[in-house]
Amino acid sequence: MITDFFQYEFLRFTFFTGILIGIIAPLLGTFIVVRRLSLIADALSHVTLAGIAFGLMMEKLFLITFSPLYSGMVFSVVGSVLIEKLRYVYKAYQEIAIPIILSGGVGFSVIFIAVANGFNNDLFNYLFGSVSAVSRTDFLMILCISIFVTVIVALFYKELFTLSFDEEHAAISGLHAKGIHLLFIMLTALVIAASIRIVGVLLVSALMTLPVAAAMRLAKGFKQMMVLSILFGELSVIIGIIAGYYLNIPPGGTIVVTSIIILLLAIAKNKWGIGSKKVRESL
Repeated sequence: MITDFFQYEFLRFTFFTGILIGIIAPLLGTFIVVRRLSLIADALSHVTLAGIAFGLMMEKLFLITFSPLYSGMVFSVVGSVLIEKLRYVYKAYQEIAIPIILSGGVGFSVIFIAVANGFNNDLFNYLFGSVSAVSRTDFLMILCISIFVTVIVALFYKELFTLSFDEEHAAISGLHAKGIHLLFIMLTALVIAASIRIVGVLLVSALMTLPVAAAMRLAKGFKQMMVLSILFGELSVIIGIIAGYYLNIPPGGTIVVTSIIILLLAIAKNKWGIGSKKVRESL
């Protein structure tokens, strides 16, 4: 049955895009979960939705034809910068920056969707993902983002690792914590925007957290947790895309359900001797 994904061009783009997303989403998700910033993915996904709705609105009202994915990406990056700015405005309550931006994203989404005369099939695909929505241009853009994210993580791995576990120590030791964190959150924004074609706005945060949650139950160290997160992410995406195609349902839901099953299996396996306690001890 998988031969269909290599026979039809649009399915090939979807499949290969899913492979890329299955790598970069859990890759950054590992740092996000360790830093206890999981809700950032939710906030930025809703800001991305506002950008997508804005793009659809511009197309509806002014006949401006460009992919709403690009406007969603711009909104997501701007939202990530605003989160970082608000974290320093509310230094004693930095977590409040996330619900502020999330609320703004939801508010603007409602307004733009209403002005664009409500939901349509394109917006539905952005909400829940689609196996037929990825074009050649989208694939090439996501490929560039994937390469960029992977290279940045490789170059700044030590800095990101230090910042994830002790931000104060990182700042004291001379690390440019503010700049590194801003770079990281902007990368997260790009990955979220890129993942929306496959997973959908409402479910993209799950792909960044569920594989990591499963890996935490099995891994013996941070690097192993990162590798397992990517493996679980890839498995979820591949099974989810194939199941979504043959069941004729949005792939986002099947990807998330697959991730939950993997997580439950990891929790069950954890009770047999390999546990997250070892991860905490090694870190």
